[in-house]
Amino acid sequence: MMRKLGCPLVAWLLLVAVAAGRDIHVDNVAGDDGFTGWQSRNLPDRTGPVKTIARALQLAGSGDRIVLAKTDQPYRESISLVGSRHSGYPGHPFTIEGNGAILDGSTPVPPEAWVHHAGAVFRFRPPMPAHQQLFRDDRPLARVVAATTSVALPELKKLQWCLHAGYVYFHVEPNKLPADYNLSCAGLQTGITLFHVRKVAVVDLIVQGYQLDGINLHNSARDVYLAGITARGNGRGGITVGGASRVEIDGCVVGNNGRAQLLTLPLSETTVHGSQLFSNTAPAWVDRGGRVYIDGKLVEGGLDAARPMR
Repeated sequence: MMRKLGCPLVAWLLLVAVAAGRDIHVDNVAGDDGFTGWQSRNLPDRTGPVKTIARALQLAGSGDRIVLAKTDQPYRESISLVGSRHSGYPGHPFTIEGNGAILDGSTPVPPEAWVHHAGAVFRFRPPMPAHQQLFRDDRPLARVVAATTSVALPELKKLQWCLHAGYVYFHVEPNKLPADYNLSCAGLQTGITLFHVRKVAVVDLIVQGYQLDGINLHNSARDVYLAGITARGNGRGGITVGGASRVEIDGCVVGNNGRAQLLTLPLSETTVHGSQLFSNTAPAWVDRGGRVYIDGKLVEGGLDAARPMR
């Protein structure tokens, strides 16, 4: 007969089991949200990957790891990590492992939405004109930033675009129309929102095409680790760090965003190293409060120029 285990030992074993966490696999091509996500491939017992990250987050618990399959299709979702269920433990964070996949918030621009403006320039009015981006084949097109005080449209060269007075303007190539391109604009609001979570890691993921931010640490997202993230082509910011949030940005590339590559807000704390913040479309870092450490030094005032962080 098996000896009865003491209560302290049982509690310790249960804690270890919980802390170990599970892997929940996601495949947006081969997966099915009716599966359990326990396996990375489809099996007859329906333990294969789920189809959406949102479903994986519904199934996940504290300390789990969500593992994305990199497919030829972007994950077209907007996801939120909230509370203890999406938090981790010391040495064992709640993790989203991207494996180089793309999380994309863009939506196709209907060909009939475009109206001829002048010459080779066409325009359309997006559904959310405050912050926008324009993509060709799911890649950001070159943007010309229009001065907010300017009435005149800035000069556009072929395959350049700008957001001006609530319209997206696009310069086509000779003998082409907007319908000849696979064009899309920012549709969903935010790629990843983190709210009241602890010990979270998001790694090796491309986040693009969102109307507001790629990644938004909205409030009280503590001990968050972002590594190998590419945040590009989002309407406002690549990464926004909100009140009482604390994040480490490691080996990330942030550029082609609308108002700021990195935006920090009061009461936040941000550590940046081994990353690149480009100022090709907006300041590299817009400082609206909080503490920011770059290369181990406390820095204030933001960064206007592109600067690699080593």
